[in-house]
Amino acid sequence: MGILLAAGAATRFGGGKLLAKLADGTTVGRRACANLAAAVPEVIAVVRPGDDELAQELAAAGARVTVCPDAQVGMGASLAHGVRAAGDADAVMIALADMPWIRPDTFEAVAAELRRGEQLVVPRHQGKRGHPVGFGRVHRPALTVLGNDEGAREVIAHATAIRWTDVDDPGVLRDVDTAADLEVS
Repeated sequence: MGILLAAGAATRFGGGKLLAKLADGTTVGRRACANLAAAVPEVIAVVRPGDDELAQELAAAGARVTVCPDAQVGMGASLAHGVRAAGDADAVMIALADMPWIRPDTFEAVAAELRRGEQLVVPRHQGKRGHPVGFGRVHRPALTVLGNDEGAREVIAHATAIRWTDVDDPGVLRDVDTAADLEVS
């Protein structure tokens, strides 16, 4: 199952970055959602309260949208909300909605490792850690109680085993923080 974190405030961007258009006219959020959905049977998109336009955009891309009431606390709270919404899924792949350039085959590579029973899967491009990160069931308790702005960093830091998956996809390192990030194809 894929969880798309789309509940950030986008303060560096000036707000609304997930509805910003890429060169082909697709929104950042829709592209990230579609790429994730191409590799997993279900996507849960986590949005902020009142972000109705984004919720509609992600639903149109095939996601089941859920509103995180404490999204303002930070990424950890949104991630925990998404994992709880995933119910008893054997594994979850956490993707960031401001990373529209991750290719579907990269999502599939992470998903394949999870299906093989790996409990923590992290892609690397040219030796650099990227996204999305896949978590097996063993990490569910730790993920469901996150509540800060660090996301799953602490869970990864305390993991006893990480399956590094080398990918030829620079998109695993590239996100949208400012409008200038959209200008580079």
